[in-house]
Amino acid sequence: MKQVQYFLESQAFGVCTKLGEKLGFATSSIRLSFIYLSFLTFGSPVIVYLIMAFWLNVRKTLRRERSTVWDV
Repeated sequence: MKQVQYFLESQAFGVCTKLGEKLGFATSSIRLSFIYLSFLTFGSPVIVYLIMAFWLNVRKTLRRERSTVWDV
């Protein structure tokens, strides 16, 4: 079970983890909130989650250090 959990957490976008670090909440409670809200509101938090994942990916790409021309 731990291997499955590790695989999912490493392959996921990391939105809940980053949000938990910023707000000081447990990651598991944020994940459960997304799941419950998705069921209650027929999936609209999924759109918010994907937008946040896209934004985190853009920020990670922009912050990457390039030392030479060949790193592009």
